[in-house]
Amino acid sequence: MKKTLKEVAKLIDGTLLGDANPEISGITNIDDAGATEITFAVPPHLDKAALCAAAAVIIPETITEFTKPAIRVANPRIAFTKLLSVFTPPRIVKPGIHSTVVVGDNVRMGDNIAIQAYTVVADNVAIGDNTIIYPNVYIGEDVTIGKDTVINPNVTIYPGCKIGSRVIIHSGTVIGADGFGFINVGGTHYKVPQIGNVIIEDDVEIGANAAVDRATTGSTIIGRGTKTDNFVHLAHNVVIGESCLFAAFNGISGSAKIGNNVTFGGQGGSAGHLSIGDNCIFAGRAGVISDVPANSFYAGFPAGPHRAWLKTEAATRKVPDLIKKVQALEKRLAELEKQGN
Repeated sequence: MKKTLKEVAKLIDGTLLGDANPEISGITNIDDAGATEITFAVPPHLDKAALCAAAAVIIPETITEFTKPAIRVANPRIAFTKLLSVFTPPRIVKPGIHSTVVVGDNVRMGDNIAIQAYTVVADNVAIGDNTIIYPNVYIGEDVTIGKDTVINPNVTIYPGCKIGSRVIIHSGTVIGADGFGFINVGGTHYKVPQIGNVIIEDDVEIGANAAVDRATTGSTIIGRGTKTDNFVHLAHNVVIGESCLFAAFNGISGSAKIGNNVTFGGQGGSAGHLSIGDNCIFAGRAGVISDVPANSFYAGFPAGPHRAWLKTEAATRKVPDLIKKVQALEKRLAELEKQGN
């Protein structure tokens, strides 16, 4: 695919700066961009972009001068994302059910569904229009899956779970395994039956090798538009709000309630049975052990206000020097006491 820079500018509602005629054949990052490709740059990377090999650069609309052809837009990152879809369209998957698929009784399927090899669809499953299910997927009894959803290879969806529309579940993920529920009696762990389910609302994306446990009773819920990275674990009866982000290796313990638009950095997590308000941000490796009010920015373990954590970290780095000073003072004091004697 090739487009002139003028055509590209129209696609992203941008304003041209410089020559409108260069032909663009692709889009990539600053370091890899070639002579027929476009890239994007925001401060502090504008100078680097100006010297790169790209044919043109997408830049913020606040920049009025640039040394090579450019397109000025309100949000270069959004424009870059849009062009990635234009120059690298998604692979077309042919609808149909492969001959090796096992389909149970009373399965209801919409139009234009693709179910690929060696997938098992158990009894009473419902699958919406245009959904794609890749090979080696297991879909348990009474599962419902919405429209335009993509289930990647080797995903397991346990019985009774509900998956919304436009959901993406990546390879190796398990939805609806038993929650970690046991009662200790006399040193023996007795399993508590996990009879609830998982509800994944519309426009959610679940990363690879993630686990979302079914509820003990009721539902584990992931709200609309939430995205989780690889190796994220959401335990039984967790309720996640809308438009949340969980980076890799996060773990949210059972019955935690998390509001809307909450972000967890990598390797973070929370204890169970607590509440986190809307619009909170947790830095990487933050460990939440108590309720957190809305609009908080926390870090550290146990997690606390980010500014206080920074002060603590700064003070901690001074401890070695402080120890040396104390040792020097102790030595000096011993010398003075010796002289006094």
